[in-house]
Order: sequence, then structure tokens, then C-alpha cells
Amino acid sequence: MEKLLGIHHVTAITSSAEKIYEFYTNILGMRLVKKTINQDDINTYHLFFADDEGSPGTDITFFDFVGIPKKVEGVNEISRTGFRVPNDQALEYWLKRFKKYNVTHEEIKVMFGKKVIFFEDFDEQKYALFSDQNNSGVESGIPWKKGPVPNEFAITGLGPIFFRINDLEVLNSVLVDGLFMSKSQIEGNLHLYEMGEGGNGASVILEVVEGGYRGLQGYGAVHHVAFRVKDEEVLNDWINYIGSLGFPHSGHVDRFYFKSLYTRMYPGILFEFATDGPGFIDDEEDYEILGETLALPPRFRHQRAHIEKLVRHIDTVRSNKVFEKEYL
Repeated sequence: MEKLLGIHHVTAITSSAEKIYEFYTNILGMRLVKKTINQDDINTYHLFFADDEGSPGTDITFFDFVGIPKKVEGVNEISRTGFRVPNDQALEYWLKRFKKYNVTHEEIKVMFGKKVIFFEDFDEQKYALFSDQNNSGVESGIPWKKGPVPNEFAITGLGPIFFRINDLEVLNSVLVDGLFMSKSQIEGNLHLYEMGEGGNGASVILEVVEGGYRGLQGYGAVHHVAFRVKDEEVLNDWINYIGSLGFPHSGHVDRFYFKSLYTRMYPGILFEFATDGPGFIDDEEDYEILGETLALPPRFRHQRAHIEKLVRHIDTVRSNKVFEKEYL
């Protein structure tokens, strides 16, 4: 069994595809690398925000399910998504940027030896911005070169993913015995686990609480987290392995941009395993126009006219625009 390489992506739920596009493009300075549909619900957009090239380990994606209520926070859920910036100086920049754009945030604090800022978006979706200054392990991605945030301060990928749980014994067994992660540090009720080469791009942080009710998914919540595997051959090994452990799973799922496996190994939390390739630069969009068209995997293309009537048009063309780098 080849071990997991790190975080592949996080998929969350938003109340507005338009507003999340504005938030990520204009405030967070992340590149929309694919505007497509939820392949299990073609009425729903699926937006992928990532680094300059859509590298694995850098993207957060959003569904905008019609009529879904707001989340109810609780236990046994993915509670916060981490991002990475190059160094501590970048965090100082982000304090100014969050203040300029009225983004709800906390002050800089230290967690597991690294500086971090907690913040949230208009749906109260919760995030953490980690400095890579004292980091080692999985490399991060590439700043969005044509985005509004100066490259030296830009978000370059996903950081640690937070779970809020009330059964440490069970989830510890899943992560360590089942998924071959290593438990590296404890700070109070926070427990840090790492996979692959470790570091910010390959970490899970468990916030352990007592009792409580399970959280309910809605807008402002995380839908699932995906872990990186090298290729389809390794994915098939994981499919066989998860099955041998007795956990129900999806089997091989072809998402076109990557191949996947889905399973629930702990109540309330959906895990995905996803291949690093093929990626988002494909037969429909080259590097220059990533995220600008309504992209469809081949098996949906015969339904394009119908799908275009289901999902409202959102203007995501940026190749004809110039973003001035904002130094604050």
C-alpha cells in the first residue's frame, strides 16, 4: 500500500455561487480553475478554486444546492479548512486585507509551532490561514500570477483540515491504523495527525470535545475532504484495502478531472481519495482560460443545452481583465 500523499481538496457548501466567486477571486486571490456541475446533481454548480495551475492539494470546491438551509454546527464534522501562505510576514498582510474587505477574523496566534489566523466568509464558513515559515513536508502550490494578491503574500494551497469530534479513540484508530497517518503533537484538546511527507499540506487537526449533537450540513459547512493518491493504480489498491476493512464505499468513481473513492469510516465525516491527475487543463480549457467556460466532463456534453438552462449564467471571464496587485 502506498501511503496517502496529503490533502487533495476540500468540498464545501455555499449559499451563493456568485458571492463565493467574488469572495475567492477578489478577496482571497485564488483562481477559479473549473466552473462545472455537481456530477451527482446537475442542477448544482461545482466551482473549483486553486493555485495558478490547479495543482492537487491546492483546491477548495463549492456546491450551491438549491434551497439548502444554513448549517447547524455540532460534533463529528469537518469544522474548518486551512490554507497556506509563504511566511509570517504574509499573515501581517492578510490582517490588513481582511480589515480592508471587512472579513471577520481573529488575530494571529500560534498553533503547533506555526502562526495562524482564523477567519470566515459571508456564510460563516470557517477557515484558518497558516504560515509556512516554520513548515517542512509537502510542497505548496503556485500563487495566482494574475490575481489581486501580491505573489509573495498569496495563498498557495490547502493547510491543515480541522475535525470537531467526540470519540477520539475511534477516529484515532481510523487515521493511524486505517489510513496510516502518524500522530505528531497534542496541544490541549487539539491533536495533530500527518500523512505522507507531513507538514501543513498533509495534516489533520482533531478538536476533541465531550458529548454534543452531530452537526447538520447546510451552507457554510464542509461537505467532504479528499486525500491525495498518486494515480489510478494506487487508488485501486485503496479500494481493495478499504473493502477488506469492512467499510462501505463507492468503488471507483470517474470524475474526469481525477478518479475517486468515497467512504465513511467515522460517523458524520465523508472521506474521499482522489488521484493527482489528470487535472483541470484539458480538451475544453487551456491554462489561459481556466474556469471561464461552463466545463462539462465528456459524459455530460450531450446534455449541454439542457444543463445551461438549469444553471444560471455566471460571468467568470478574467483573461480580458487586469488585476492590480494590492500592496497594503
